[in-house]
Amino acid sequence: MYCPFCGHVETKVNDSRLAAEGRQIRRRRECLSCGERFTTFETAELVMPLVIKSDDSREPFDEQKLRSGLLKSLEKRPVPQDAVEEAIARIGHRLRSLGEREVASRHVGELVMEELRHLDEVAYVRFASVYRSFQDVEAFREEIERLRHRRRRDPMAGQLSLLGGEPPPGPGATAPLAREPVPTGARESGKGRVRDK
Repeated sequence: MYCPFCGHVETKVNDSRLAAEGRQIRRRRECLSCGERFTTFETAELVMPLVIKSDDSREPFDEQKLRSGLLKSLEKRPVPQDAVEEAIARIGHRLRSLGEREVASRHVGELVMEELRHLDEVAYVRFASVYRSFQDVEAFREEIERLRHRRRRDPMAGQLSLLGGEPPPGPGATAPLAREPVPTGARESGKGRVRDK
C-alpha cells in the first residue's frame, strides 16, 4: 500500500488485530521512507448478484427485503429469530456461490420457499400462496398434498407441522407409504368417523 503522506510504495505492517466483531482486520502500518504511521482496515468484499425481476428490470439484492418477507410469512409462528437469521445467511451464501452477476427473482423465491419449508410449513404455504399466486382452495390443497408427499419420503423434511393425519389414498393405491402420528381418540376421514386403536 502506498504511504498516504509521501506516496512511497513500500510500507510495513507493525500490528494486526480483529475489529468490528471479527468482520474487519485493523492494521497499523509504517512508511519505510518517511516513517509516518497510519491505520488501514481490511474487509471481505462479498459481491451479491443483481436480481432480475419479472419485468426484466434489475435491482441490487436487498437482504433487508428478504428478511422482511420471511418475517411476514413467519408472523405469529413459533420460529426463533436465530433460525431466521441462519436461513437468510444460507440464502445469501447460495446466491454468492452461484458466481453469477445476475440471478432471476424466481430463483431467489425458490430458495426462500425451500428455507421456509424446513422452518415452518404454515409459513411455507403462506409464502407459496402469494409467490405462486394461488387462485383458489384447490391450489392450496395441491400444495399441502405435495408437502405430505415430501414428508412421507423424508420424515425430517418438515419440522413444525400444519398437516395433521394422513392424506386419503390416490386412485389404485393399496396402502399408504407411511403412517403419521395422530391424536388418540376419534378423527375425521373422507369416509366418515374413524376410531384410532
